[in-house]
Amino acid sequence: MMKDFIFSILMFLSQLGYLGIALGLMIEIIPSEIVLGYGGYMIAQGHLNFLGAVIAGTIGGTIAQLFLYWAGYYGGRPFLEKYGKYVLIKKSHIDVAESWFQKYGAGVIFSARFIPVVRHAISIPAGIAKMPVSKFTLYTVAAVLPWTVLFLYLGKVLKENWSHIKEYAQPYVLPIIIAAIVLAAIYFIIKKTKKTTK
Repeated sequence: MMKDFIFSILMFLSQLGYLGIALGLMIEIIPSEIVLGYGGYMIAQGHLNFLGAVIAGTIGGTIAQLFLYWAGYYGGRPFLEKYGKYVLIKKSHIDVAESWFQKYGAGVIFSARFIPVVRHAISIPAGIAKMPVSKFTLYTVAAVLPWTVLFLYLGKVLKENWSHIKEYAQPYVLPIIIAAIVLAAIYFIIKKTKKTTK
């Protein structure tokens, strides 16, 4: 039943071309990996251009995070605890993301994009903390871009097997997650060192 629902959404989005990729990532009804994997399949079929799909995916993924940022900025935590479930954001996700943001600071906006659970919710504490939107957008684009390229490429390579993208992506994603955690830790250490030397 769920597979049929996802497939019907993807069929609708595929008719919109590049706009469909952007919308699919903006509304986040289905995971970004699936949207991008199918986008890669469409590239393999010659329906889309790789560069155009990368641009559309980066724009859509960034706007999706800006929605959460503005929700945190204007609505605060109570608003998101009440309505977050409609965009698949649980209270536990907000708790973890807020803890990460408070511990590691603004730099975590980049590294947390690659870590499950924290990935989508990290924009919320950034908004609540009134992080400058230009800085937030820069860090977000820097993280969304390689994620978009990776899954579009894998979808293109997998072709008809694109629906198994999560399994095929695991050997690539795991080292990225480890690197992201290490980067967050390094950023935290540097930040703490600067504070103590002042």
